[in-house]
Amino acid sequence: MSQDLAISKAAEMCVSMENACQSVDALNGRRESIAGLVAKMKELTQVECPVKHRFSGGLYLREILMPAGSIVIGKIHATEHFNIIISGECIVATTEGVKHIKAPYTFVSEPGIQKCVINLTDVIWQTTHVTDKTDVAEIEKDVIAEDYDKLQVDYIMKKLAG
Repeated sequence: MSQDLAISKAAEMCVSMENACQSVDALNGRRESIAGLVAKMKELTQVECPVKHRFSGGLYLREILMPAGSIVIGKIHATEHFNIIISGECIVATTEGVKHIKAPYTFVSEPGIQKCVINLTDVIWQTTHVTDKTDVAEIEKDVIAEDYDKLQVDYIMKKLAG
């Protein structure tokens, strides 16, 4: 499958996600759509997206450069965090819908969000996470969920713990 065709199909999937209603069943359907897109994307040539890691006083900042024409699927985040689009233009699809974003733009992602980003231009995107850790692998254990089931189990365990 060509990269252009893959981008076109990804955009179609994103639009179909946007048209879904807001019920729990629709939410699960959108999660399945993203999971299906992730599986299809793994079959394509992977694009290099350089990442920079910065730390300061209890804050971790992750910056990624995503090239124009690429589709990047993020991990499922387990924590609320800021997203800061420094430069570029992209289309972002989540279980909440599809949004066309032009830098500069800042927003908050709630826990449980996974993003599919179609990069119309080169995009520099930052996320911030509150942590005293400086080991990226350790930080990811805290802020990334392996899947939605793990996210729900972690949420229940935190509630039970008080």
